[in-house]
This record gives sequence, C-alpha cells and structure tokens, in this order.
Amino acid sequence: IPGAFSHEGNAVRLSPVVDIASSSGPNSGTSAESPDLRGGRIENSTTASGSRSVAGAKARTARASRILVEGIHDAELIERVWGDDLRLEGIVVERLDGIDDLAAVVRDFSPSKTRRLGILVDHLVPGSKESRIAAEIMNPYVLITGTPYVDVWEAVRPSSVGITSWPQIPKGVSWKEGICSALGEPDPREMWRRILGSVKGWSDLEQPLVLAVETLIDFVTVAP
Repeated sequence: IPGAFSHEGNAVRLSPVVDIASSSGPNSGTSAESPDLRGGRIENSTTASGSRSVAGAKARTARASRILVEGIHDAELIERVWGDDLRLEGIVVERLDGIDDLAAVVRDFSPSKTRRLGILVDHLVPGSKESRIAAEIMNPYVLITGTPYVDVWEAVRPSSVGITSWPQIPKGVSWKEGICSALGEPDPREMWRRILGSVKGWSDLEQPLVLAVETLIDFVTVAP
C-alpha cells in the first residue's frame, strides 16, 4: 500500500502534524480523502497486484485525479489486478473509447496540481498514431504511459491463456477478429472472457503493462 507500513501487524501511514485545536469530528487528524488505516491490519496475503492485503481499512473518498484507459477491456483488466489498491487509494478509472479526441478530453478535464490525469495508451511505439497524439499533450499534470501492444489482450501472457504465443495477424485484418479466428473462437466476447478469466494476478501480465499502470498510480497519488 503506497505510503503505508506494518507496525505490530497494523497498517500505519505517516502524516503531517495536525493542529487539533482547529480540528473537529470523529476523524479529526485524518484527511477526509485519506484511507483510514487505523482500524486496518496488514495480512500475510497479497492482493492481485502484489501489494500486502489490508483487512478492515476504509476505502478512500474518490480523488479529483483520474486514470483514463482506452476501452472497457483495459478497464476490466486493471480492475481485476489493481482493484483493491485503487479503492483503498480512491483512484477512479474511466474509459475513453479511443484517443482520437485526447486533446479535447484533457482540455475539458482541466488538469491541475490537485487534479492530475494519468492516461494509459495501447500501441505507444515510435511512429504510431497513438504516439503522435500523445506527443501533442504538453501539461505537467498529465502523464501518458503505454504498452507496445496493439490491444490490451496481448498484454496478457500467452502462457496464462494457454497458448504458446499470440498469433501474428496480417495488416489489413482486424486484430481481434484475426486472433479469434486463429484461436478457434468466433465470438470476441467469449474470447475476452477466456483471456480475462486466465488473469489471477500481476504475474499473468506482461511487464510493460504492469510498469505503465504502477507508474500512473504513483503519479495520480502524489500529494499536492
């Protein structure tokens, strides 16, 4: 858990000294947005992301900062692996349904010191459409990370899905349709259920995706 450590089995977070005289209410001394870890206990088990599990801690009120992802499958995969961490840290993940209008999305969001924006992009490689769009975003409170994969499906390790490698799909053929055809599953929805169901934790994902998501979480949880 970012910013927390274990003391005698309890989850503890260091925070600045609070002027008690100016505080009131049952949670005085604790930020309204901070996860209340005082009642939580760090367990020996880990979450799907590899973080130590915290039992009994209250979820943090949603931050103003956000993480944006390209589509529903990206969002579902992140929830499956990092969901516990995101809820504890109050991070909301929203989908873009493509990044063609990314500049307008960023402008409408109005990023600031207290309202950061992290964006996860597929196929973020030199010369790609995605990299050109990302390069147009110049804002100190926006961070764009990504993976080299054409689609988030490919960010799941082939061995976890039960295949040797992801099939190579010829140019001009829809990547998802090509994958489904090559793997003998005509329905993309069923194929995705199979892929998502194979993911039990971060070790089922390729490292570029793990690094990209962890970097965004760190970025949007920076104290103003």
